[in-house]
Amino acid sequence: MNPSIFKHCSVTTLTISAQQAGQRIDNFLLTHLKGVPRSHIYRILRTGEVRINKGRAKPTYRLNGGDVLRLPPVQCALRQNWPGAANLGKKLENTILYEDTHLLIINKPAGIAVHGGSGINGGVIEGLRALYPNAPYLELVHRLDRETSGCLIIAKKRSMLRRLHELLRHAGLIKKQYFALVQGRWNPRITHCNAPLKKNSLQSGERVVRVSANGKPAISQFSIVKQFATTTLLRVQLLTGRTHQIRVHLAHLGHPIAGDSKYGDDTFNQQQRHLTLKRLFLHAEKLDINLPELGYRVTTHAPLPAPLQQVLDHLGNWE
Repeated sequence: MNPSIFKHCSVTTLTISAQQAGQRIDNFLLTHLKGVPRSHIYRILRTGEVRINKGRAKPTYRLNGGDVLRLPPVQCALRQNWPGAANLGKKLENTILYEDTHLLIINKPAGIAVHGGSGINGGVIEGLRALYPNAPYLELVHRLDRETSGCLIIAKKRSMLRRLHELLRHAGLIKKQYFALVQGRWNPRITHCNAPLKKNSLQSGERVVRVSANGKPAISQFSIVKQFATTTLLRVQLLTGRTHQIRVHLAHLGHPIAGDSKYGDDTFNQQQRHLTLKRLFLHAEKLDINLPELGYRVTTHAPLPAPLQQVLDHLGNWE
């Protein structure tokens, strides 16, 4: 990608269609203004240069059909094709778990971002667009952390993206289930965590998420899969989808995830590295999507990656 080539965009006015309604304005702009740095999009929202019906709009504002959107002149980077997109697309072709005319579900490998940005040239969505060059529409329905593996949904139609976003806004209507290896022996009486989460920025610019009374509601449910001597393999179901939710909730409960360099325990992580763990032990194992009004239901499972299974095998032998 070469961000050094620019063109000047004039003031534009857009009327939001019924098909575009329901999107958050920041997500709409990130798609509509391809090539504009993410930081700049949030800046023009924050300063009021972007107008909705002649008024300011917060990044979380959801567009309505008929809204009139005014965009200021911006410097648009002309992004050249990311050279690695085709190779990544070929790699992702082997991870497809389910596909139909509405959506695509892949088993995202650990270590790959879901999209480019913040110094990352590209990710899953860029690779899939290279794999499907004639697809009229491909958009991420949700996100997984770069080091998290497992089920990831990509919409092939705007109508499906809108419907799935509606389900995601209501706790538990899309069932997302994870495996997490955590520090310590889990108390089976702890079955859930209902602790609001808030994003914060450190002086270094790094974003972290904390439990905060001023945060957004976040609910996770837990059940024990297997107890080891000093660790526990948990099954975690998300009823909400906040950034870093599982990682922060488990650290808050005193059971950080193995391999978590941001919220975890350094000594514990070092111990797990001796058991060949080289990544975050968090895997999106199952997705269940149910749209009864359409007679549409999809359930997918992503098998535990071999390196994580190897860690469990070592734990069984060592502890």
